[in-house]
Parts: sequence; C-alpha cells; structure tokens
Amino acid sequence: MSTSLQWPTKRIRFVTKRNRSPEQLRRLSEASEATFLAMEAIGEQGEVDLSLARSVAEVSSGYTQFFDGDVVVAKITPCFENGKGALITGLLGGIGFGTTELHVLTPTSELDGRFLYYITASRSFRRLGEGSMIGAAGQKRVPEDFVRDFRISLPPVFHQRAIAKYLDRETGRLDALVTAKERVLRLLAEKRQGLITHAVTRGLDPRAPVRDSGIPWLGEIPAHWEVKRLKYLFGLVADPAPPDNDFELLSLYTDIGVRPRKELEARGNKSTTTDSYWMVQPGDLIVNKLLAWMGAFGVSEYVGVTSPAYDILRPAADVDPYYYHHLFRCGICQPEIRRRSYGIMDMRLRLYFDRFGDMPVPVPPRTEQEKILERVTDGATQVDRVVQATKRTIALLKERRAALIAAAVTGQIEVY
Repeated sequence: MSTSLQWPTKRIRFVTKRNRSPEQLRRLSEASEATFLAMEAIGEQGEVDLSLARSVAEVSSGYTQFFDGDVVVAKITPCFENGKGALITGLLGGIGFGTTELHVLTPTSELDGRFLYYITASRSFRRLGEGSMIGAAGQKRVPEDFVRDFRISLPPVFHQRAIAKYLDRETGRLDALVTAKERVLRLLAEKRQGLITHAVTRGLDPRAPVRDSGIPWLGEIPAHWEVKRLKYLFGLVADPAPPDNDFELLSLYTDIGVRPRKELEARGNKSTTTDSYWMVQPGDLIVNKLLAWMGAFGVSEYVGVTSPAYDILRPAADVDPYYYHHLFRCGICQPEIRRRSYGIMDMRLRLYFDRFGDMPVPVPPRTEQEKILERVTDGATQVDRVVQATKRTIALLKERRAALIAAAVTGQIEVY
C-alpha cells in the first residue's frame, strides 16, 4: 500500500471546480421545488436534513447554490469551529440552495467527494481555518482563499474511496457510542429533576398522610404541610445602591445561579455603572423577571448589587429560600409561572410580584425544608458525578474520532 510520503500534495483549488455548468439550473422551472438548507439543517458530524424545499423562484437569487456531490463547509463562527459541513447527496432534481454562510467545493475527477468531506472535517483544517478567520467578533468568517489554498495529500482515487469507506464505518461506530452516551445524559437529567421535584412537592416520608393542596399544578401534598401565598413568605425588596459604590456586581445565570459577574464575564464591574441598581444580601431569592418562566431563579450568597431587571425577594417568614429556589425551577411549576407572567410572546413575558406574590405555594415546616434540601443536594451530587464522568467519555470519543480522521486522510493508518 502507498503511504502519505508517496502521495503528491495539491491545493484544494487545483482539484475542485470553480463554477458549475448552468445548464441544469436553466432546465428548472421557477414553479418547481428545490431542496433548501438553512444552517440548522447541516450537522456537525456530516449529517444533513433535506426535508425543507422551496420554490426555485423564491431561492434562485440571493442564496448559495450547490449540486449533488458537492461538499459544503460552514464559513461563519461558531458553526465552522463546531464542524458543520457535509457531502451533499439526495437533492431534489440534484440541485439545492441554502444559506450564504457556506463554502461550496465541487471535486474534480481527481478527488473523491467523501474523502474531501473528511479533509474538511479534519482537525488541522478546522484549527488552521479558525486561525485565518476575519471580521468582527461574533461575525468572523473563514475566507474563501484559506479553503481553496489548503494543501492536501492526494492518494489515488481508489485509495481515497477506501479511506472514506473506512472512516464511514469507524466514525459511524464512534458516533453511535456518543449518541448512546448523550441519551444517558438526558436520562440522568430527568432523574435529577425527578428527584428534586418529588422531594420538594411530596416530602421525604412515603408513608406520610397526604391531602389535596387545592393547587391544580401541585396536586397532593403531605397533610401536615401548609399552603400560603408567596407574598406572606417573601417580601419584594427595592433597596437602591448608593452612588459611586464599589459593591460586587451580581448576575443570575439559569444554570449556575447567582454569581459575581467578574468571575464569568471578562468585563466584570470595570465599565458598568451600578448607581441605580438594587442592593442584594445573602439569602435573597433573585428572580429574572424576563426568564422566570424558564426557571431563572437563584439564591444569593453574596452582598452586592444587581440589575433592576431582577426582582429581589427577601424571606419574611421562617422559610429557607433554597427550598423555593428548587420549587420554582421544577417543570411542574414553570407552566404556572408562565401563566402568571405578563405578555403574549414567550421572549417578552415578564413576571411581576403582584401576580407572583399571589401564587399559593406549599410550606413544609422549616426543619423539614432543611432535610429536603440535604436530600436534594446529596442526590443531585451523586447524579452530577455520573454526568461529569459521562461527559468525559463523550469528549474522549470525539477526540478519538478527530484523531482517526486526521490519521486516515494523511495516510498514517492502514485502511485495508
């Protein structure tokens, strides 16, 4: 078998065509349909969703054109870095249109299309392409000259096909393992949420007598629990920060709760005035009014200030704010929070305390709230350990996939 030392190298521009013949396009009626690819239809492992079609009249100008057998590569960040690209086959009439954020490569007879796809999916192509990007942050793109001038090893076509066949088989096996592990992550997320939901709505004693809570979304609760409206448990606090203060600027993140912004965002406190912000104390329950219906609640562990876009709820009764943090993030509770929010569109919904404070909620005894939180913390920690181990396995499988492609397209492994 020949090795990469014996393979010639060429720039992609010399083994791909610049322009397709327009004859096939001219034969299309404007009333006919063509496959359309938005960026979302192109996957990160070479998969493509061909289900969307549009009329030729609608897409024949202002969009990228490609044909069966072409290789497409996302040009814009972060799609390029994430590996979006594919060998295109199965288009309606053999012709398709799509987002302008694609480079299109048409292989000549010297280059197998599947082999070319794997080259564009290789670690070296992606890393060097990322380094060549131009444009403003968030809108950086890989220039066409990088793609066309990228130098590749070029074994005989029959060998290219053997490499592509080998990679189809081996990456398919690795992708199936990744899919299985991602399914495990989804099940673990469901288990974690189910554990929390059961604890905060049913308590810890399965033998405890129950009663109807009178709350439609909640159903039965332990008989010794009370039900009260939230405004009798928490007060809405609007304590303006003093001018020219140097308090910690806090933000609420749906996934990780309340954190100093400087820990997670490069700008931190440096260029943000906090003069009309609200003071926050440890134990305050912070509510993102715009995203409350998605579970954007968190308890502060800090003295600091935060944006008026948040409501600050301070315990006014003997309750643990962490218990209510978990309750309001439960899937069964969020539809009720959504119903109490003002607005007609999801991303314009706002939860104000006049409605939120009127919401009836369960009130276990304080000591039971604390025991529930201990169980929730222990159970969630156990699940999180398995989640992190599973994520590490997925990362290793993806690394193995990338290394396999890099080795195969450069002739470093036998494929026969």
